[in-house]
Formats: sequence, structure tokens, C-alpha cells
Amino acid sequence: MSSSIDTFAGMNHPFIKSLKHALTLPLPGSEVQFEMAHVKREKLNKEELNNVNYRKSAVLLLICKNKNGFFIPLTERHVYNGLHSGQISLPGGKYDEKDFTLEETAFRECFEEIGLRNEIELLGALSPVYIPVSKFLVHPFVGYLNVEEINYSINESEVKNLIELELNELIKPELVKQTTVEPVLGLKLKTPYFDVKGKIVWGATAMILNEFKSILTKETIASFQFR
Repeated sequence: MSSSIDTFAGMNHPFIKSLKHALTLPLPGSEVQFEMAHVKREKLNKEELNNVNYRKSAVLLLICKNKNGFFIPLTERHVYNGLHSGQISLPGGKYDEKDFTLEETAFRECFEEIGLRNEIELLGALSPVYIPVSKFLVHPFVGYLNVEEINYSINESEVKNLIELELNELIKPELVKQTTVEPVLGLKLKTPYFDVKGKIVWGATAMILNEFKSILTKETIASFQFR
């Protein structure tokens, strides 16, 4: 298969180069993240967070490319007796000391969940998100899968379904809607969410995506139309 901007986007693609630069600049941060938070979500400043016995975790917002444009793979969890049952997430999980770095956690979890690791280039990081209900501090990293053909290997014990979120869809205002979720029996929360192919993407994942969306919609980035 021959490489071209139409069929394949290498690291020299102007969108990828521009995005990598944008991630070196000051991030939008919690103010933008909390635009997608439910009404009861606890907000902690850095000083308050230092007093919390949180657990470290990392996720990978992975930019991929196919003939239709750039997209982000999202994973749908199985329904189980737990706090994040059935939710839509970015590939990721808790930090393991064997990982050495949180970047390694994000890459390892991406490989374990959807089979992608080789040829992923780290572009930068987004702002950490604290999840009060599970006491995880999630560190989101942004990577680019620098390959011509994507070959997933889905871990069916962890992932029920894989959903591809196109960047051209993410920036559309109509993707954001309002609903009431019930993460545990009897706890109902009003929350904004991203309607991704009929799936409700809310919570920490939506907050991370909203910060990324804020970067995408900057004039210098949006001009590329993610093609």
C-alpha cells in the first residue's frame, strides 16, 4: 500500500505536527474538563488533592487514521458488579510499579485491551482527572498510531465493544447532550455526555475528551479538518 496524505498520515502530516506543538502549550485544564462533569462531581484543587490518598492510573487517547480521517478508539466495558460497569472509556488502567512511568502504563494497557502498541508515538499529555468514587488520579496521554493499516486484537474479557470516535464528529456541538445516569442502584446523576454512535460517553472520559476537543477547535488545529 502506498503512503499518501489521503490514505495514511505519518508523523510529518501537518495536523499531527500542529497537534504535537499545541500539547506543549498551556492546557485548558479543569475549567474545560468540568464542562462535561455531572452536577455533583467533587472538584479538588492541587492542595486538596495532595491530602487525598489517591491511586495513580493512566489512559491513552490514541489518534488513528483510516480512509475516512482521524479517529480515537474507545472501549465499552462489560456490565459487571462494579463502579464503572458498562461505561465507555479510553484504553487504560492502574499504574503498576513494573511500568516505571505513567506513560508506560498507558501504552501497556492499550496493548492489553485492544492490541495496539508498536509504532505509537507519544505526542503529549492532557490534564489529570481525579475520580472521587474510585479515588483514581487519571493521567491522560495523547499518542499517534503511525501505521498504514490498523490491526486490533481485542481482549474480550475486558472489552465488550470497540467504538471509533471520528475527530470531525467530536468537535460538533450537537454531539453534547444531557441525560440522567444511575452508576449504582439508587444514585441518579444529571450529566452532560457525548453521544457517540448512540452510546453515552460521560464521566472522566467525557472530561478528558472535552479538554482535547478544546485544543482541536483552536483555529490553527481546526483548519486541517482532521483529514
